[in-house]
Amino acid sequence: MSATAPTRNAPGTLEGPVLVAGGAGYIGSHTVRLLEERGVPVVVFDNLSAGHRAAVAAPLVVGDLGDGSALRAVFAEHAPKAVIHFAAKCYVGESVVDPAKYYRENVTYTWNLLEAMRVAGCDTIVFSSTCATYGDPVEIPMTEDHPQVPINPYGHTKLHMEHMLGDYSQAYGMSFAALRYFNAAGAAQDASLGEHHDPETHLIPLVLEVAQKKRAEILLFGDDYDTPDGTCIRDYIHVEDLADAHLRALALLQSGERRILCNLGTGTGFSVKEVIEAARRVTGRPIPARVVARRDGDPPRLVSGGTRARDLLGWAPARPGLDDILGDAWRFALAHPDGFAT
Repeated sequence: MSATAPTRNAPGTLEGPVLVAGGAGYIGSHTVRLLEERGVPVVVFDNLSAGHRAAVAAPLVVGDLGDGSALRAVFAEHAPKAVIHFAAKCYVGESVVDPAKYYRENVTYTWNLLEAMRVAGCDTIVFSSTCATYGDPVEIPMTEDHPQVPINPYGHTKLHMEHMLGDYSQAYGMSFAALRYFNAAGAAQDASLGEHHDPETHLIPLVLEVAQKKRAEILLFGDDYDTPDGTCIRDYIHVEDLADAHLRALALLQSGERRILCNLGTGTGFSVKEVIEAARRVTGRPIPARVVARRDGDPPRLVSGGTRARDLLGWAPARPGLDDILGDAWRFALAHPDGFAT
């Protein structure tokens, strides 16, 4: 399998510096690298609670969005022209157990960030949103016009953040993009950046941990859904494609667009069993799997729909294939068997 990057059209003119909040995390670090490759000055603001210092080559300010004085200082020192905001809690189960953390660190801390931007005269932000703002699907594929009725505190807080951006845009002239991801996956094609969470909850890295014999088996939470093979179907989007979409959204905002609300997905879903079979094929290793009871709240299908990302941003996934996504993730796993600790 070739690791050669597909040709991408440039997203348009980008003006920096760009402040990337949460830029030491999974998607943030890939976006920071792409900004640097395009010659855009970047500063990363991250408290390293979930991110990794080793994932960042750009200037890094270790700070927390809850610290207003630290935010004011970074804006004063670096005078960013725009912000890309990845810094938020993202575990659905944790949000149910501890919603206070999610309302504090997602909603309140985003308000801190927007206020720091307003004081500094920085009026452009690209926001990492989620398909969890839609809640249970009433139609598949899920377009941007799908009702937004989230079913957990994580989705509620992300929707609150979208509403906040809309209100700041209306009242203060802020330009914003809210990019609603489906399932981020994959790794940098040179195996230098990838997915490293603690705890790990995402299917693809968990399956690859079984291939590495870090886990005895992968659990399938139900095989009796109304899908072709009985397991849940999800839309997996390569992390480098997500990074590309952020730059395109930023370029469009900086060219005069005021509001961008769009999905980021491939429009194609893969089942849990298909992911496991693809991982066996890509790794060449056995991956034992065992069916257990369903988890509460798992819809049978979550697949992106709509054409706004294509029509507005000129964006389409360059690496939509499951083997490409898994192949890149596997190379990172082999190169970094203990994540960024190695």
